[in-house]
Amino acid sequence: MKLFQQLLVAPAALGLLATGANAAELNINGVSDYAASADQVTSVTQFSDVYPTDWAYQALAGLVETYGCVAGYPNGTFRGNRAMTRFEAAALLNACLDRVTEVTDELRRLMAEFETELAILKGRVDGLEAKVGELEATQFSTTTKLKGKADFIIGGISSDDSVSKGEAVVFQYRYRLNLNTSFTGKDLLYTRLQAATGSGWTEAGDTHLADSGSNGNTLTVDKIWYTFPVGDFKVTVGPRIENYYMVETPTRYKPVLKAFKLGGYGSLMGASTGTGAGIQWRQKVRRGEPAFNFAANYTSSGGDDSSKGVFGDDTQTSFLTQLGYGTRKAWIGAHYARKNTDGSAVIAGQSNDGTVSTSMDVWGLRGFYVPESEAFPTVSAGINWGNTDGTSTGDTTETFGYMVGLNWDDVLVEGNKAGLAYGSIGSYITEKKGQSVDADNNALELWYQYQVTDAISVKPAVFWTNNYASDADDTFGALVQTTFKF
Repeated sequence: MKLFQQLLVAPAALGLLATGANAAELNINGVSDYAASADQVTSVTQFSDVYPTDWAYQALAGLVETYGCVAGYPNGTFRGNRAMTRFEAAALLNACLDRVTEVTDELRRLMAEFETELAILKGRVDGLEAKVGELEATQFSTTTKLKGKADFIIGGISSDDSVSKGEAVVFQYRYRLNLNTSFTGKDLLYTRLQAATGSGWTEAGDTHLADSGSNGNTLTVDKIWYTFPVGDFKVTVGPRIENYYMVETPTRYKPVLKAFKLGGYGSLMGASTGTGAGIQWRQKVRRGEPAFNFAANYTSSGGDDSSKGVFGDDTQTSFLTQLGYGTRKAWIGAHYARKNTDGSAVIAGQSNDGTVSTSMDVWGLRGFYVPESEAFPTVSAGINWGNTDGTSTGDTTETFGYMVGLNWDDVLVEGNKAGLAYGSIGSYITEKKGQSVDADNNALELWYQYQVTDAISVKPAVFWTNNYASDADDTFGALVQTTFKF
């Protein structure tokens, strides 16, 4: 035996001698053989009395094959059902200590070999710790994440209608800062700051560039609301929100014209930004499986005006519900909205100079499908019906709207996208009280998005509309949108 093995075994042997044990019971030579056999065992299969069905087989295999920390008997047995003697314990401990010594020696050798590299890494870690400490001391917030986006838009239109706002080429911008704050990890306080010189190409009901949607080049709080969980529901409340922020996104198409927003913006979704509250529920299923979802919300454009109020008769309001079913790959939803005007306003998306002076009921269907093959485009579609009881001649009594949008990923170059959409301009009037109506209209857009970097994209687009107002004919337009994300 090795000297260390003998030192371990000697006290045990002396202890047994002191109790009067005989030589047969001591079997010093057998213990020596047991200890020496540790060097011979490299696999648990070498033990003739150890089987894969034994309850401790995997543990024993790990000790033998991974750590080399098990000894057996010279005859190839392990004798796992026997009680361990003090001799055997000494031999097993020595086998483990030998292995630890080997590992320690190898570690010391490696540390000496890579002493220079380790010193360099230590210096870098120290530098990173200092930078992290500096960032923590000067960070914007521990609860808020800031994301921003800047859009540069250059373009123009060509139109022969009498209400055109000009055909000159314009250069506009829109700048947004999104502040996402969470206090519990499950809630969200959302704030959007915005400044713009014109965004009518997406935000206005018509297609004119340099239209309403600009906030006078002034940075303002454009959206703000708070979302938090209550049981299985998600509750949202805020002083500046629109109804479509409180439902499942019903489309996968990313439009240029507002006519194609949300599967057809129309008279169904959207009210001027104001006070709102809503609830959302989603069925709990395994990831990737289809699920039901439900949402209901109320918005009011006069919630911050004491002369109108949240529930006033002269306030534009909307009660919107959504019932949907599907996955991120395929989804369909039914919508219903009850909308009230302030007595004279045109409901969002109505074209051809229609007005609604009473309440309006709107029904809609939305859906999308993402094919498995990249050779086929993602399809999004939407349709709306609306009706009201007109109070005077010329009041709108029925509306209709629709859209179909296609978008492709990885077009020509990986990461680049393309889109094509056709439909109506929001919802158009199909019937007025006491008047015949021929007010159908059309809109078409085509765009290509070139991804310069992960943060910069360039999107050229062309579009056409027909009969977006009572005295409007064909309107053609083109633009190039450059987007910076940070």
